[in-house]
Amino acid sequence: MSLVDRIRDCARFEPGRYRPFIVGGAAVGRIDEAVAGLLRPFADVFDISEHSVTMNEGLKDPGQRTEAMAGVLEALRGGGHIPGWRDEAYPVGSAFSAPSLLTMERAAVPLFGVKGYGVHVNGFVRDGAGIKMWIGKRSLDKPTGPGKLDQIVAGGQPAGVSLSDNMIKECGEEAGIPAALAATARPVGTVSYMTGREEGLRDDVLFNYDLELPAGFEPANTDGEVEVFFLWPMAQVMDTLAKGDDFKFNCALVVIDFLVRWGFITPEDPDYIEIVQGVDRQFPAPKDRG
Repeated sequence: MSLVDRIRDCARFEPGRYRPFIVGGAAVGRIDEAVAGLLRPFADVFDISEHSVTMNEGLKDPGQRTEAMAGVLEALRGGGHIPGWRDEAYPVGSAFSAPSLLTMERAAVPLFGVKGYGVHVNGFVRDGAGIKMWIGKRSLDKPTGPGKLDQIVAGGQPAGVSLSDNMIKECGEEAGIPAALAATARPVGTVSYMTGREEGLRDDVLFNYDLELPAGFEPANTDGEVEVFFLWPMAQVMDTLAKGDDFKFNCALVVIDFLVRWGFITPEDPDYIEIVQGVDRQFPAPKDRG
């Protein structure tokens, strides 16, 4: 096992399995045959062909689409097809900055291969000439990655909240970081990936922040999503990453991005090019299979 294995864990994508999900004339996701089968009973909401799944064009505005989608998702939830329901509304659009075409329950986003967004915070502490990183261990009650290692703070990006406000909110909820301290976090770019997982197709972009914390700061979880926090030397972080999958798959990418930016992974590493290209891999928009 090696760091490059963590990169490959986030790139298990077979394009031929999916057809585009189209809303308002825009391709906004990817749907496989199993999910298409679940949607076929809802012929008033979806037009399903061999080449695409299109939301009914009679649903003209975001409100109508959101209401129709909500009815479908509640039915699928009742059938046990959407575990880990969050009651969080996620925007669906052709791009992050584009107007929302509808909103949908966060837990259903992977079923439709819709692009998801999140904020992740690398919390670190100066230690003489070196640094240490705060690592969170996810609660065993989490619907995804229970018990896996994580950033000190990470969360999905819901509708109606700015990235910075969401980052500060998550800092308070997940690690007890005061808002004034959280506001000093520095945005450092994105990590993106597309990978098929048990919950569906994860096509995500993570907005990453580096937050330097005082040496005496102790994170305290307030929302029950983190079981325990560790303050690790970077050598221990790298060793844990390289030896196995203790880190949640996408959190591993965020840490690897940190390691590259801070010079812990250098061009002398034989996997350097694959690692650098892999942490922010770009994917074309979904196209009609025909």
